[in-house]
Amino acid sequence: MTKSELLQIAKPILFNTDMVRAILDRRRTVTRKVIKPANPFRNKEGYHQGNGLWIDGYSKNDEPNGHIKDYSVSSCWMTRKYYLEKYAPYQPGDTLYVRETWNTNPLHDYGNESNKYVYKADYDGHAGEFGWSPPIRMPKEAARIFLRVIDVRVERLQDITEEQAIKEGFKGVRCRCGGTAYACTDCYNTGWVEPPYVGFMYTWDSTIKKKDLVLYGWKANPWVWVIEFERIVPDGF
Repeated sequence: MTKSELLQIAKPILFNTDMVRAILDRRRTVTRKVIKPANPFRNKEGYHQGNGLWIDGYSKNDEPNGHIKDYSVSSCWMTRKYYLEKYAPYQPGDTLYVRETWNTNPLHDYGNESNKYVYKADYDGHAGEFGWSPPIRMPKEAARIFLRVIDVRVERLQDITEEQAIKEGFKGVRCRCGGTAYACTDCYNTGWVEPPYVGFMYTWDSTIKKKDLVLYGWKANPWVWVIEFERIVPDGF
């Protein structure tokens, strides 16, 4: 599909500059977004877990993926399938366009629309001469990165695995001791001095407003949407 055709069906998703670089390098194929109450004004006294949301996972033979209660919506059980279809921000098969830190190109060649915009992810340092604009203000036509959603699921933040942290774009640091009898304490059993999820943990907290860390930070362990995706390259790019 062409860029214009993709833009007709694409939904926006915001990423910061480091995340965009990881996508461009094909190191990032998944992202996590906090699940916030679908209806923040309903049944406030029933909210739990600090973030205004409570989900009880419950499995039965006829529903292997479990059931969910989201008290911001209802006190009744819902299957995970129904909850995902009804309330997830994206669905498998959705096309997304990435909003990133950007600006119009002051050196734009008006005979060449491909250089109409510049993107912070392409520059080392501050490149302050461009006076960067935040992702939320990026016009749809400036989009250059398109994604296709492969899978969406619900997890607690701290359920992230080593493999998933790597898919989030984090490499971690391996210990060179090789797990011998003289290995350092931190890596004796795992082989990691700093596993990938540690980088994810610090980066996650850096994206949360300080006043919201108690609700949505790593220690709060909120429920999150886990969104897996693949990159789409429009025809002619």
